[in-house]
Amino acid sequence: MDLYKSTDGGDTWTDINYNPGLPPGLRGKMGVAVSPARPERVWALIEAEDGGLYRSDDGGATWEKVNGQPTLWWRPWYYIHVFAHPTDSDTCYVLSVDFWKSTDGGRTFTALPMPHGDHHDLWIDPRDPRRMIEGNDGGATVTLNGGETWSSLYNQPTASFFHLAVDTRFPYRVYGTQMDNTAVSVPSRTNEGGTSWRDCYAVGSAESGKISVRPDNPDVVIAGAIGSAPGGGGVLLRYDHATGQTRIITVWPEDQAFEPGKNLKYRFQFHFPSALSPHDPDTLYACANVVFRSRDEGTSWEQISPDLTCNDLSKMSEPAAGPISIQVTVPFHIGSILSFAESPRELGVLWAGSDDGLVHLSRDDGRTWQEVTPLGLPERALVTVVEPSPHDPAAAYVCATNYKTDDTRPYLYRTRDYGVTWTLITEGIPEDDFTRVIREDPERRGLLYAGTETGVYVSFDDGERWERLRGNLPAVPVHDMAVKDGDLVIATHGRGFWILDDVTPLREWGAGVAGRRAHLFRPRAAYRPFPRLRPGRPAGSGKNYERPGGHVVTYVERAGPWGERERVYLDAGQNPPEGALVHYWLGASATVVRLTFTDGAGRVIRRLSSEEGTPRLSTGVGLHRVVWDLRLPGVAGPAVTLPGPVVVPGTYGAGLEVDGETWRQTLDVRQDPRVRVTQEELEAQLALLQAIGDQARAVNEAVERVQRVRAQVEEWEGRARGLAAEAELREVGAAVKAKLGAIEAALVPVPGRNPQRPPPTRLGGKLASLASVVASADARPTRQAEAVFAEVAGRIAQQLAALRAVLEGEVAAFARLVREREVPLVA
Repeated sequence: MDLYKSTDGGDTWTDINYNPGLPPGLRGKMGVAVSPARPERVWALIEAEDGGLYRSDDGGATWEKVNGQPTLWWRPWYYIHVFAHPTDSDTCYVLSVDFWKSTDGGRTFTALPMPHGDHHDLWIDPRDPRRMIEGNDGGATVTLNGGETWSSLYNQPTASFFHLAVDTRFPYRVYGTQMDNTAVSVPSRTNEGGTSWRDCYAVGSAESGKISVRPDNPDVVIAGAIGSAPGGGGVLLRYDHATGQTRIITVWPEDQAFEPGKNLKYRFQFHFPSALSPHDPDTLYACANVVFRSRDEGTSWEQISPDLTCNDLSKMSEPAAGPISIQVTVPFHIGSILSFAESPRELGVLWAGSDDGLVHLSRDDGRTWQEVTPLGLPERALVTVVEPSPHDPAAAYVCATNYKTDDTRPYLYRTRDYGVTWTLITEGIPEDDFTRVIREDPERRGLLYAGTETGVYVSFDDGERWERLRGNLPAVPVHDMAVKDGDLVIATHGRGFWILDDVTPLREWGAGVAGRRAHLFRPRAAYRPFPRLRPGRPAGSGKNYERPGGHVVTYVERAGPWGERERVYLDAGQNPPEGALVHYWLGASATVVRLTFTDGAGRVIRRLSSEEGTPRLSTGVGLHRVVWDLRLPGVAGPAVTLPGPVVVPGTYGAGLEVDGETWRQTLDVRQDPRVRVTQEELEAQLALLQAIGDQARAVNEAVERVQRVRAQVEEWEGRARGLAAEAELREVGAAVKAKLGAIEAALVPVPGRNPQRPPPTRLGGKLASLASVVASADARPTRQAEAVFAEVAGRIAQQLAALRAVLEGEVAAFARLVREREVPLVA
């Protein structure tokens, strides 16, 4: 590395590499900072044999070594960051494993306590230098008091995941090895609210390697963990969530730090592969420069391959890094297997890709291997993924990167003959968007997903052509992907996990769909939503807070694309929509769009429209998604407001009407598989909730009628003002209003004068409370709930009968009196 100086804004530069005081000989990476408070003062943190912090007080003309503390320039390839205080010329910061601060021009430093280690970037507010934002391997953290205290790292979704896996639970959980943090398990959805840290848990201390979950026991997770646990190269951990114990099952647990790769018995890469067999969860693979297999979860291992790399020892003569500094802590050996997979279609078909550009295949369970590297793959490229097709044992896909040699082109290959021939399949991906992962959809053959340095691409024709699949996904590196239960799950670097909730339209998409007037996609099976113990509170403006399970999360509420209100969580993961996801395509704009849902007998149970209601359907050209919450129409009124009850499991109809033309599909609604309940019990629950709803509608209608009649009585009283019949009409009207008021007070609370003495719960409130009791879980209503309903319904019937009597008696008499006294229609 060299030092140059510009005094004209960068138009011209002067070489100052040989100015007095700089370290002689070979120099490596440098960090430079100029003091805004004293521009002639410059700090240079230099990697050299005589490395350390150098300072110039004359704009770089002469230099002085002010601090040679090794921890300031430790692992320079990773750090070497120095920052100047904007107003104090004697204060500077050095970011390394620790966060260092000097107040005497760099001669001495103090390490500040930080929420996380490994520091890389710093922003200092030029107007208030006590306010700083610092970036480290754990995320970003903020101080408002000059570094005395720092904010949490867990209020932002900035996790960097290397690899991911999904399990067999319902709802499924997502697992990932996380940059400089523990591997973690995160639910794909929670029972209520957003996904907070309360819903997640660590799975061992794994950071770097691949991760697998036993399909027959999701408590057991296998993950690579170089740098995260003792035991030498290729650290492999078995975590059991049932006990909380983490067992080290490393293939060769000999600590060989600082050893050149050529001296190692086995070379395990930072991202070395480990994988459970898709045919036998008791079979576990792990790869160094050779492939190992265990039949007893890592208690013992057998080697089942020769060296499957270039094995170029000339590239391994010294420990990784360079002639000045060596890499420590974790091995980055060249000449290691980087990707491995067994065909899910054919037992014993094994694929391996190396970090020096080779692909190998075994078709006899590892007894023999042959090189099948694609022609055209650059020499020494990193083969990051080998993806055997879930549809054809002869088909596979290879993803490679070569960006470390300044080649940022995408490299994706396809074979249909066990690697005899390969086809480059990158058409549609920009030349500078290098690839990291490729997956094939397990349901639709030839539907491919690719993760690149900037996002996700999709191909509908086996890679012949790619299109960007963005939606609301920001531009972000995508390191791994999995398709699970119709969802596309991705692991990003810096933005955590993301899930595309439903790839049904992608699976059904074809050349014919785009040219149609309209198309209704077959909805995937929907699961009944998790019942709420009590309804949530209405959201206010700005930030709101809720406590799912006792853990506080923050959200804002905004209008969704269909007019509905949706919550956006600021410090928690977003749950997928509850209910059925229905997609429709419009090839041309429409005037009226309607979506109708019917039960098994063909009866209409819910209607959505572009004309009214929520959600309101879109009439524009393109692909649209609608969420039906699986509820029947609810109840809204002056006395009782109830959500609609959830439909029972079964097959329902969905009909899309576009300007008079109709498309139909079926929709399967399923019960949460975690719940033990029969169809008959759910139908009994639905029947009671519908009966409560019918009573609630009757109560609302009665209260509305009471209020309408009372208003008319008062109106006629006003018209009689000043007439001879005024007193008589007021007397009769008062009696009518008194009886109506008594009925209303029995059905709905009537506000009193003292707000500290609220009236007892009225019949409408009893219905609302009882509905929450009955809907609190997926279960048959309790006998006591049925008894309470019978009693409340009987009391409501009494009030409705009383209302009929008043209407037929006192109200009719009042009307006759109005006519007899000839009260004018217009006062």
